[in-house]
This record gives sequence, structure tokens and C-alpha cells, in this order.
Amino acid sequence: MLDLFISTAYAQGAGAPAGQGSSMLLMIGGMVAIWYFLVIRPQSQQAKAHSAMIAALKKGDSVVTRGGLHGRVAEVEPDILVVEVSKGVRIRIDKDKVARRPDGAAADK
Repeated sequence: MLDLFISTAYAQGAGAPAGQGSSMLLMIGGMVAIWYFLVIRPQSQQAKAHSAMIAALKKGDSVVTRGGLHGRVAEVEPDILVVEVSKGVRIRIDKDKVARRPDGAAADK
């Protein structure tokens, strides 16, 4: 019974084999690189594309809001868009709440 505890104590005193720390750092570095290329980089590219799309909006462009409203831009202010969703019905929304432009709208202009 005591031999079980004594052998465990000897194993703990021996230390880790040489070279194991560098392989651990390599594995962590690989995981960080995979995380960067699969999550961070695509998300930042998508944010840049969305910012460019918002900056390029002008009167007459079709837009879809994050809430799902479809309409045409009637006025452009620095941080606000006035969107006409029906004849005579205009709403004011923040520019960053524009989700996308409908398919084919980018090719119109």
C-alpha cells in the first residue's frame, strides 16, 4: 500500500521531459492562428464592407433595415437616413441599422 504513494512521489520529482514546453507553445500558437483566420479576420472584413456600404448610400438607393423594413433612401444626414417605406410614409433610422441592400441594387447605379 505504501509503495503506491512512494512511487508517485518519485514520478513527481522527476519533472517534465525536455522539449514539451516548446510543443505546447507551438500548439497554442496554432490554435490562435486558426482562431484568427476562422473568426477574427472574416468578421473584420465583413465590418469593413458594411461600413463602406453605409458610406456609399445616397438618395434613391434601396435598403433593408435590421428589422426587415424595405424602402428607398429619401434623405441622407450625417448619422441618420430618412427612408420612404411607402408613398408618403417616411421613417428616420440610424445609418448603422441598415443591414444590406437588396439583391441587384448595387448593380443598378
